[in-house]
Amino acid sequence: MKKVAIIMGSDSDLPVVEKAIDTLKSFEVPTEVHIFSAHRTPDEAAAFAAGARENGFGAIIAAAGKAAHLAGALAARTTLPVVGIPIQSEDLRGVDALLSTVQMPSGIPVATVAINGAVNAALLCVQMLSISDPMLADKLDQLRAEGTDKVLAKNKAIEEKYNH
Repeated sequence: MKKVAIIMGSDSDLPVVEKAIDTLKSFEVPTEVHIFSAHRTPDEAAAFAAGARENGFGAIIAAAGKAAHLAGALAARTTLPVVGIPIQSEDLRGVDALLSTVQMPSGIPVATVAINGAVNAALLCVQMLSISDPMLADKLDQLRAEGTDKVLAKNKAIEEKYNH
């Protein structure tokens, strides 16, 4: 199975990133986590992305706040799918990171999830890996079925309480 890399720009992103790590672990997807900054360690970030495919990765998650150039910097150095997580900051509540992550030039795509959307970033990577892994596809189907069951149980409780 291909690995997923999770790169964060700072250890302050870890509380959000841990949700992606936990989600990938729940699917038993091998994961590596690193801190590389597009601005403070550009050479290391570029080298990691350039070698990611050869090192067994199938996708990269990049989490960064404020200027949030990390996802784009990684995507510029690999043709692997890169999923950006814009991290909320106090200054602009994550809108700056969202715009920095989503506004990529043609030819260098970055899939972008919601501000602090680490779970969806991980699930998007699992979906990509499931294209060639039927076991992951089955686990995704099971997760969706569990989500359906939870909503229907809540619906039943509401109906019983309010629909007489």
